[in-house]
Amino acid sequence: MSTIVMAACWPLQGMSPSQKAVLISLADQANDDGVCWPAISTIAQRTCLSERAVQEAIGWLQTVGLVFREYRFNTSTSYTVTPASYRPAAAPTKRERMRKGAPSAPGAAGAPPADSAPPALCAPGGADGAPGGADSAPHPPQVAHPGGADGAPKSSMNRKGNHQGTATEPFPPGEQAGPTAGGEADSGGETELQAACRLTWHAYTQAYLARYQVKPVRNAAVNANVKTLVKRLGHDEAPLVAAWYVEHVNEAFVVKNSHGVGILVNQAESFRTQWARGQAVTGAAAQAADKSSANLDAIEETKRLLRQRAARDAREGAHA
Repeated sequence: MSTIVMAACWPLQGMSPSQKAVLISLADQANDDGVCWPAISTIAQRTCLSERAVQEAIGWLQTVGLVFREYRFNTSTSYTVTPASYRPAAAPTKRERMRKGAPSAPGAAGAPPADSAPPALCAPGGADGAPGGADSAPHPPQVAHPGGADGAPKSSMNRKGNHQGTATEPFPPGEQAGPTAGGEADSGGETELQAACRLTWHAYTQAYLARYQVKPVRNAAVNANVKTLVKRLGHDEAPLVAAWYVEHVNEAFVVKNSHGVGILVNQAESFRTQWARGQAVTGAAAQAADKSSANLDAIEETKRLLRQRAARDAREGAHA
């Protein structure tokens, strides 16, 4: 348990009891770097929540920057608790949650609510409920929202990445969101976000090719990182910072890890500041700054002692 991370999480406000419970559970199991890797079932048991509720809470925590989730092949998912990155304004509004598929949300183009319509009616089709496709061939059932209707089996951890367009996982860069129940693309700003993700990935890839002469690895975890980066830095700055990071950051740890996207996301605000100043902070520069600060503190302390001594000598001279 990290008391440092726990102490930073307890005062945070603006979340539901279940979201706070999951956050504290993760912080309780994290090391001083905020990293832990508990199973969803373990978190559910510790918080007295269902596994589905735990997954929804983790998705919300990731959206607001409190948790960074990294899928790892053939092993448990890693979570990094980042209370300093908490952005309550990034939380989805009630209207956005309903559009994503909250219970009883109205379907597109006046379709019946998702929870009241049978699966067959959720597939895109013709007017008045007529089956779609040539010769009235039925379409495969299409779930109206990623979480499933009430009473549906609990979803298991998707280690290959969630490509259903939830709040926690992006569509891969270059792909568009699928049609909604009415057959129209989502008009809630998702296309804009995906375009920014594609631009960011393109800028990162070009810089990576120039530096390493190979393309970077792209998988579900990388896609999630790209989407998180765009949300944290904005649509305009994310591509510029991503390219600058690969071209100019030469810290030993970053180079050793081949300028991974995960490192860029974990220190996004710091790299953005360095990009804006046009100067990368190296390990040697940081040590030099610390040394300069220490020297200045020592000089100020010496001056203070000299002033005290001069005042004391003046008082003694006056009494002599």
